[in-house]
Parts: sequence; structure tokens; C-alpha cells
Amino acid sequence: MSRRQDFKSGIKQAVPIIMGYLPIGIAYGLLAGKAELGIIGTVLMSIFVYAGSSQLICINMLGQNTGIFTIVMMTFVVNLRHLLMSASLSLNLKNTDRRILPIAGFFITDETFAVGSSSIEKYNHKGYFFLGLGLVSYLGWSLSSWLGAGLGNILPELNSSALDFVLPAMFIALLVLQLKNRLDILVAVIAGLLSLLFVQILPGNWNIIVATVIAATVGVGIEKWMGNI
Repeated sequence: MSRRQDFKSGIKQAVPIIMGYLPIGIAYGLLAGKAELGIIGTVLMSIFVYAGSSQLICINMLGQNTGIFTIVMMTFVVNLRHLLMSASLSLNLKNTDRRILPIAGFFITDETFAVGSSSIEKYNHKGYFFLGLGLVSYLGWSLSSWLGAGLGNILPELNSSALDFVLPAMFIALLVLQLKNRLDILVAVIAGLLSLLFVQILPGNWNIIVATVIAATVGVGIEKWMGNI
């Protein structure tokens, strides 16, 4: 397939992500309105930050008059997991035009990583596929943020606890798409159990990072051991 065809395939793969972004982005826009961020500020944060969990945390901290430095550091810690996702995707982007790598890197989110890593191998121009996937997802998130901010005076007031179900449900659905064999399921279970354990003893989102590294290491070890049998 040509670069254009792979780019279009990425666009098509972005449709489920956009459907998941709409309710969460609208909820973010509503919460940002409650924090008096304004429509422009709400949309600009989505454009320049583009990290749903960090934006929701930031809105909550702004509502508590938290200092800018603290917000920046919290955003940094929350998004450390992107280093792992970038490292994983880089294995599939070795022959990609270096000019588009920074753009593709900016488009990495939990959702684009989940969909991209499960589909990218079958495309010849992997960078252009991910570019189409990421660009449309990015536009969908920005649009949903604008809708939430603009409709804040029309829709009923939303309590942030309403997101307690929406976010985990979307991430679980994306995880299921990546489970291709028993080893994948085992690694996912190990990561989940370790994350639940470490959340009790580690600050911030370090439980996710540590659990992911350990589970991935176990998965690689098992895979090599099975290959030597």
C-alpha cells in the first residue's frame, strides 16, 4: 500500500478512539468551565497538552489554587508512562521519515498507543499510518473539549465522580484489543495485580510504571524460556 492509503487506514482506525474521546472530552470541558478556565483556555490546553488524565488533574488542582510549578511537576509524573509507550512504538518506526517522528510522538496517548501497537505491523508505511491515527484522534479530543466548554451552560452540571466509570471502561476495552494470546493475558493480569499492590506504597502514578516494567520483563523472560524449550 502507498503512504496515502496507510494514512487513510490510520484515519479509519481513529474512529473508535474519537467515540471514546467524545464523552470524556465533553466532561473535561464542563469541568474546566466550572474551574473558570474559559472556552479558549479549555481548548488551548487540549491543543498544547493533549493528555486527558493530566488535564483532568490540572483542572482539579487549578480549582484548589495550586501553584504552577506543582501542576507542571504532577503533569510530568503522570505522563512518564509515555516514555514506555514511545520506546515500544519506536521499534516499529525505525525506517520512518525522521521529519514526522516528532509529530507522531506528540500524538501518542494511551488510546492511540493501544490501537496503533495492535495494528501497525501490517502496514508498509507505519509512520504515516500512525500519523493518520494520531492526527484525527487529536482533532477529535480538541473538538470534544470545545463542545464541553461551549455547552457548559446547557448540559446538566457534571460531577467529576462520573468519570470514575467512563475512564476505566475505555481503557479496559482498549486493553482487550491487544490481548492476542495466553501470554498477553498473563502479562496483563500480572501488571494489574502489581499495580494494585504498588498503589498502596508508591506515590503518584509510579505504581503503573513499576508494574508495567516488571510485568513486561516477566513476559519477555517467559517468551524466551518457551522459545528455548
